[in-house]
Amino acid sequence: MAEFSLPKNSKVQQGKHYPASGAKKPRTFRIYRWSPDDEKNPRIDTYEVDLAACGPMVLDALLKIKNEIDPTLSLRRSCREGICGSCAMNIDGTNTLACTCAIDDCGSGDVKIYPLPHMPVVKDLVPDLTHFYAQFASIKPWLRTQSPAPARERLQSVEERRKLDGLYECILCACCTTSCPSYWWNGDKYLGPAILLQAYRWIVDSRDEDTGTRLDDLEDPFKLYRCHTIMNCTRTCPKGLNPAKAIAEIKKLMLERRGA
Repeated sequence: MAEFSLPKNSKVQQGKHYPASGAKKPRTFRIYRWSPDDEKNPRIDTYEVDLAACGPMVLDALLKIKNEIDPTLSLRRSCREGICGSCAMNIDGTNTLACTCAIDDCGSGDVKIYPLPHMPVVKDLVPDLTHFYAQFASIKPWLRTQSPAPARERLQSVEERRKLDGLYECILCACCTTSCPSYWWNGDKYLGPAILLQAYRWIVDSRDEDTGTRLDDLEDPFKLYRCHTIMNCTRTCPKGLNPAKAIAEIKKLMLERRGA
């Protein structure tokens, strides 16, 4: 039987422990730490947080750790309302938003927090989303029209507008994309669930006049067809969206225009 081992500089080591003295309601958080500045291996630091003096969400605990225990901890956050997607990370094995993930909903043991999987790490819980955003830009996510601009707005019927429900709510947090095994193996070519959902959002928009070109751009063995309907994307989306369905709808449109 073949045996494999990670390179020495990739092995995650045990880090520092920060106890909470006199805590009325302690909870332990195990957090991935890595910095490009010290040439050390990644480590897991352990923090004890008094939930009696902390907000209910995982982001509240992370900010308490950063503000009161260890200011060197790095993470992204902005809106704290599940709108911006900045605080996406892997919490207890699930990609989600720290601002909408309740501490009480985590497992009974230590709360394990890692950066989004597959992405390069900038520092600690901060992933490098450069490639992800470049893929988003590649689908040209804006209305593309050929007809002259109307004097007022481009109108939609109620039925046409309803087609965008479940699509426009995507906040590009990358939780779905980084949960997809197909993206792990082919992320350089496969666009991934989030970007394909965004592509479908513009394909079905009745105001857009470039549907044929949009489908042409996706007619590729890797960009679209690396999806194997694993459904991790739909299970993990913190907004309750269904990227797998959007991808299936694009494939149906591909078949329809081939006359299949």
